[in-house]
Amino acid sequence: MATRLTLDLDTLRTLTVANDLGSLALAAEQLGRTPSAVSLQMKRLQEELGAPVFRKRGRGLALTEEGVVALAYARRMLSLNDELLDTMQGANIDGHIRIGCTQDFAAVLPSALSHFALLYPRMQVELRIEGNAALADAVEASQIDLAVAIGHETRAAAETIGQLEIVWIAASTFALPQNHPLPLAALGPQCAFRRCAIEHLETATTPYRIAASSPSLDGLWAALLAGLGITARTGLRLPEGLVSAASLFGLPALGALPVTVHRNPQSTGIAVDRMKILLTEAVQAALASQTKTAKKHKQSSRVA
Repeated sequence: MATRLTLDLDTLRTLTVANDLGSLALAAEQLGRTPSAVSLQMKRLQEELGAPVFRKRGRGLALTEEGVVALAYARRMLSLNDELLDTMQGANIDGHIRIGCTQDFAAVLPSALSHFALLYPRMQVELRIEGNAALADAVEASQIDLAVAIGHETRAAAETIGQLEIVWIAASTFALPQNHPLPLAALGPQCAFRRCAIEHLETATTPYRIAASSPSLDGLWAALLAGLGITARTGLRLPEGLVSAASLFGLPALGALPVTVHRNPQSTGIAVDRMKILLTEAVQAALASQTKTAKKHKQSSRVA
């Protein structure tokens, strides 16, 4: 029986970095290697796979169809490799990690935290559930290591990991008041959703007033369920009794806001690296689920 070829994980990691940066030269710089060494790695990989993985696109690179397949397998193989190392080494790592999360994504934390606890059983986790601006500020002030937030993509510590559709939300029994400004229920003035709603209403010259405000999401839900007004927010995990739509009551569509993960540059180590990956994966899974649900809702609306 012929011995099968074993691909080099280091070469596969170079492939992923080169794809993410769009350049072999940039990949070489990030990996601390010479451009010729990186080029040789990619040449050997293509010979081993029997197919080209990159093609030129302008001054940069783009994956071929075979390259797309190779990259998907490379990411899976590297993920397993990294998780194995984390599992074996993490059992002896102690210390604490401070993370923050916006209220909208708090429901994704259990899966990420339980996975992290399996990898790093001796680590202590400090958790904050706060507003987006407060979380971004806390990372910049070195009060927490990582944070998942909505908006604030221009902050130095921010990395955009997805887009979140914004919808109008109201009680199922809510009715627009006739000949009166639109009653808005919202969180504080720093809330990205509040600012987005006001900006779109003013652009559409729609009269409005702040009918209810609350510092907490539970308070906002209570105001909506009481019929005090309408709000703009994500449609993730709405309480029973609330309805949502991109243009509810004919109001202007609000578009989307970026979902960001913020990391304190002084927070280093494999435990922080792994927590960032777990949080990113959990959030992206929630976003994918929301997109799938929204598509089903639109299709059912067309059928109706």
